[in-house]
Amino acid sequence: MYTADGRRFLDFGAGIAVSSLGHGHPGLVKAIAEQAARVMHVSNLYRIPQAERLAERLVAHSFADSVFFSNSGAEANEGMVKMIRKAQAQRGHAERTRIICCTGAFHGRTLAMIAATGNPAYLEGFGTPVDGFDHVPFNNMNALRAAITPETAGIMVEPIQGETGIRQADPQFMTGLRQVCDEFGLLLGFDEVQTGMGRTGKLFAHEWYDVTPDIISVAKGIAGGFPMGAILASEEVASHMTAGSHGTTFGGNPLACAAANAVLDEILAPGFLDAVEETGAFLGEALAALVRTHPAIFELARGRGLMWGLKCRLPVARIQEMATRSGLLSVTAGDNVLRLLPPLIVGKDECREAVAILGTVAGTLESETGKSCAGSEARTDGKQGPIQSHEEIQA
Repeated sequence: MYTADGRRFLDFGAGIAVSSLGHGHPGLVKAIAEQAARVMHVSNLYRIPQAERLAERLVAHSFADSVFFSNSGAEANEGMVKMIRKAQAQRGHAERTRIICCTGAFHGRTLAMIAATGNPAYLEGFGTPVDGFDHVPFNNMNALRAAITPETAGIMVEPIQGETGIRQADPQFMTGLRQVCDEFGLLLGFDEVQTGMGRTGKLFAHEWYDVTPDIISVAKGIAGGFPMGAILASEEVASHMTAGSHGTTFGGNPLACAAANAVLDEILAPGFLDAVEETGAFLGEALAALVRTHPAIFELARGRGLMWGLKCRLPVARIQEMATRSGLLSVTAGDNVLRLLPPLIVGKDECREAVAILGTVAGTLESETGKSCAGSEARTDGKQGPIQSHEEIQA
């Protein structure tokens, strides 16, 4: 990306994992321009061929039987909660309205979704939180089982928590979610707003765990930067949404679906997701080497595919600011983490450049703080190995 005054930036934020094909991708630009010249919006009072084609393709490449299009991830999550509740009511369990969520989650900014998120910082100032959401620690199956009541309708979980620092679900936890839902008659929903549409090297992140959900939400990268979200559901869930039980004005319009189909053309092309996985592994190894070289600045790297978090020992806002001045765009997250979410078309050379910029930033910070971070020789306390803890740095 270039600013008006000609400064160049390597974009490893991608609009918070939205610009899946980068900026100015010829296929995406062409699809949007051609559709805009024909018809942009008609509402779903009419059949929309672009939406039908997109839904058919998403169904063909997922667990789902039906798709509902929305405008954003928050709306997709709202719709997912409504569909879970409606399915339980239609099954004869109208009392089942509560959704179990995990601490550290992020599900959106609407009134209901800040309640689902549960973060006090997002809830403050907006009155009594919307009822119906119970929270348990992420990756804690014992706590989740203990939270199930006769009023529990389903579970909503991110396979990888993005907002709180790229924290992956344990395989045993994901498997346990499916088992507990089957055992208690609950519905399993995955929030794949950030992790879906190829971000981790699979079309959807839950595929890594070999766990089949009942319903998922997607958004962000689905249309490469054009606002769009979607709910993918099994027939068991979708069949209960009769005409009038949910709706949208803009969702699934011809322009949005033309953009999403262009994105899907790329993602589903032979070798594309394999390249995401390979490049993502390369980036992860480069970040791990960066941590080893600068252990007083960076603590660890964690992530999957092209969704990485670099946990920092110094304030992440400072590191992000310095990286931006050096030409690298990134996103901060909780747990003092710098998020790296490049477009899915990123190459290894660009990954090398991004990591080199972060290495230069780390070197500057080492000079400013007087910390030598080359490994065991950096220690002055007689111990071996790199400095590992914040307390050691302070000492």
